[in-house]
Amino acid sequence: MRTELMNAVVLAYIGDAVLETRVREHIILDLNIVKPNLLQQASIAYVSAKAQAAFIDYALKENVFTEEEFSFYRRGKNAKETRVLKNTSPLAHSKSTGFEAVIGHLHLNHNEERLAQLFSIYEAFVEQRECKDEKN
Repeated sequence: MRTELMNAVVLAYIGDAVLETRVREHIILDLNIVKPNLLQQASIAYVSAKAQAAFIDYALKENVFTEEEFSFYRRGKNAKETRVLKNTSPLAHSKSTGFEAVIGHLHLNHNEERLAQLFSIYEAFVEQRECKDEKN
């Protein structure tokens, strides 16, 4: 199935799972965090809607996305969802849904090279942001 014909919420659904898996691998394999109580704490910095929304602000300012990726982001951001949100603003949630839609699009099109590149940018952004938060 062609991703441009898929519902953006479906793309975000798979994108969320892909992002979660990549984050878990990064935390365990790259950061060497293996204590169960620390795994969840570490992953929140990467998978929270607030972190994803902050990355989107950065990515849009720095033109990180291709035109095609931006169109999938916009579709995901504007997708109608009926879930009740906890602990996040509607704007942060819509931005994170847009980001996850981009990830889902890349994954379903087997664009692993771009997915790895985008995750690397995301990972560096989150870690730099975490360092700034720790200093404040």
